[in-house]
Amino acid sequence: MKIYVGSVVKANAGRDGGGFFVVTAAEGNRCSIADGKSRKLDKPKRKNIKHLSPTDSMIDINGITDKQLRIKLRQLSAE
Repeated sequence: MKIYVGSVVKANAGRDGGGFFVVTAAEGNRCSIADGKSRKLDKPKRKNIKHLSPTDSMIDINGITDKQLRIKLRQLSAE
């Protein structure tokens, strides 16, 4: 399973299970995820990739704010 920066993923396990997040950094078997609300872009959560399910969506996170990220994730989760 390949997860890239900007990929939209769904958390399967943990306190944030069932939520949609965007990957802000990926290294080895861990990546950093943010949703703009509980996990801001400036302080993302590190999570093991085996607890994430990738979706087909991508978000360009260059120059994006937390509010814009929340709006984009809300639109994707409604689909």
